[in-house]
Amino acid sequence: MTDHVRGKTIVVTGAAGGFGRLVAQKAAARGANLVCGDVNEEGLAETVKLIADAGGTASAKTTDVTDLAAMKALVSHAVDTHGEIDVMINNAGVMPLAFFADHEAAAGAWGKCIDINIKGVMNGIIAAYDPMMAQGRGHVINISSIYGNFPVLGAAVYGASKSAVNFLSESLRVEAAGKIKVTIIKPTGVPATGLSGGVVNPEAVAGILGQNTVTYTESMMAILGGQVQDDRVNPDSTAYAVLDPGYIADAVITAIDTPWGVSLGDITVRAAGDGYIL
Repeated sequence: MTDHVRGKTIVVTGAAGGFGRLVAQKAAARGANLVCGDVNEEGLAETVKLIADAGGTASAKTTDVTDLAAMKALVSHAVDTHGEIDVMINNAGVMPLAFFADHEAAAGAWGKCIDINIKGVMNGIIAAYDPMMAQGRGHVINISSIYGNFPVLGAAVYGASKSAVNFLSESLRVEAAGKIKVTIIKPTGVPATGLSGGVVNPEAVAGILGQNTVTYTESMMAILGGQVQDDRVNPDSTAYAVLDPGYIADAVITAIDTPWGVSLGDITVRAAGDGYIL
């Protein structure tokens, strides 16, 4: 079978660690040329080293996704280094879950969320648009969330930001049809991606769990604490409860590994036994 990942030039934002690093490593292992962007220069250097040590090809450019000029420079680096940009993965994001009643503590984080999650994706689209249109083909992959599916308490700003990602993505797909493929990746709750570190009020997770809040929270804490050894931690069981981020990264690679004429548009990745209601 044809490998549609090998040889492609892929730009990943938020690549200094967590999910962005994981996606970059998986794509590089498949023979892609990775260009990694993040504000964390030290983390970027570590990502590039890990990829190089594994025999892959990667370079990095310190990039603030909220700065359009910086995003254009990141894409220009990819084009200058590899001759083109095939895939733009807008991954950088934060998740400041909080209730409106938490506004004194949360307002700053909410503003940052809007800047990174919305403006960052918009800037990534803008930066990649002209080169991809000039090439006659390209692929934009935007990391969204099931939180963008429907408004729930505790996630007003984060959910709104991911709903905006969905709108931006679909609008790009319609406008650039025939030139740019667009994929939206919607993970459910995945603690190991590092996003949970931005949560302002842990109780705000209740919005996505609803009636399952108590039982699922207890189960998840036990799993994360290593106290569970049953099917809830077995990915071969439909009781699998807490998704490993590697499966989301695999979905990103699957979206890339298609012929140019085939586009996987909207992918939700879940643990079959999770307790999320969206």
